[in-house]
Amino acid sequence: MKDFASENLSHDPLHGYIAFTAPTGVPSSETSERDIIDHPWLQRLRQIHQLQTAWWVYPTAEHTRFQHVLGVMHLASRAVAELYDSLAEVCADVPSRGYVESLLRMAGLLHDVGHGPFGHFFDAKFLAHYGLTHETLGSQIIKQELGDLLRGVRRNPHSALDEDERLDPAQIAFLITRPTGNDREQPRWLGLLRSLFCGIYTIDNMDFVLRDAYMTGYSACSFDLERLLHYSFFSEQGLTIHDRAIGALIRFLGVRADLFRSVYFHRTVRAIDLALTDLFEASRDLLFAGNPAEQLDGYRRFTEWSLLADVASWHQAEDERRRALAPQWRQLLDRQVDWKMVCQRHKVFAADDAESGSLFSYEGALAEQLRQGLSAAAAASDFRVDVARHIHRPHTHGPTAGVNFLYDSAREQTRPLTDDQLFRQLPTSARIVRIYARDDAHADELTTALDGLLGPAGRDDVTNM
Repeated sequence: MKDFASENLSHDPLHGYIAFTAPTGVPSSETSERDIIDHPWLQRLRQIHQLQTAWWVYPTAEHTRFQHVLGVMHLASRAVAELYDSLAEVCADVPSRGYVESLLRMAGLLHDVGHGPFGHFFDAKFLAHYGLTHETLGSQIIKQELGDLLRGVRRNPHSALDEDERLDPAQIAFLITRPTGNDREQPRWLGLLRSLFCGIYTIDNMDFVLRDAYMTGYSACSFDLERLLHYSFFSEQGLTIHDRAIGALIRFLGVRADLFRSVYFHRTVRAIDLALTDLFEASRDLLFAGNPAEQLDGYRRFTEWSLLADVASWHQAEDERRRALAPQWRQLLDRQVDWKMVCQRHKVFAADDAESGSLFSYEGALAEQLRQGLSAAAAASDFRVDVARHIHRPHTHGPTAGVNFLYDSAREQTRPLTDDQLFRQLPTSARIVRIYARDDAHADELTTALDGLLGPAGRDDVTNM
């Protein structure tokens, strides 16, 4: 009879049952996957929303980073089931399937462990001031805080490490951080596996696209995950997709792009981000004092829950600065956002477009030029220019950066995915330029001035207040 006590199950609305090893199923000298899942660093992710501020706009999108990382851990096993044999064919030194699967599962589980309140927003508005990202901070947490536990993981629900193998936390950290050009030499098999975290379609973005689409009500089944996994393999060149799945890949990329337009870059979401930006600039040192990398114990206790509970009590604080900022934080907590969208313009860039030279690329310069063309009253009014950018098909270099390849069955050749005619029809990126103001007193003049700067090519998509 199967040892049912050896594993636990978590039911997920997207993936069904997600299995992980239980403490009762491993020797006392080993670490079970549940020991990692139940660790305070992982449980902390229950208190950080997956959709950093969009949950204030989409009432059902209350899912957290914790649910997401469990899903990515599950997809790691799904990917290994399809990819391990081909990886072993192109890399003779690849470790056992048990090692590769446990390594990917732990990387999937821990890839977001460094996130702070409001996710990627916190990267830009807080961590960047210390030269950090959630990935580099997560790498530190994996090696320093969880390293001993991770070295004790020797099995997962589907496979086990060989007797002489031991998980290397540094390899887990390598998988979850983006290529910098300064990476130390790593085995080729590990570089190829990194494309499952840094690439066009990854176990990370495949889960969050499914999850965010489902939880916001966008779609219950937004793309064909089964087909993407089934027709993927490692070739000598890198992660490769068979041409039978190119349509599924295009669908995935289209859905992902639409989620950016509809959800992540929703006009009210961006308005909330503007308000939150102002609050962070005024409150940064009061929210968390100092460099998180130098005080990990305090950072582990720092979440959206703790932050929002803290600022909600600032009206009673003895500190004068906190009391002065309390009404603005209260306004955000009550979802009262002053910034209203006046107008919107959308620009799609093809591969041969000079995106870097476009006015869409320079938010500050665009705002300054806009003011020069306004009347004195409009120029003196309180308005903001917001530019949101989404990359449709990333430009990457080398297998460790997640380059994807296409298998052409007619020619029986593997070539860069960018050579595919259908894939080339996708834009490389898109930008949305919006003007926000406190009211619509100068809406017409602001819109006219923006159109005058952008010209006809910038008026692909016109939306007014």
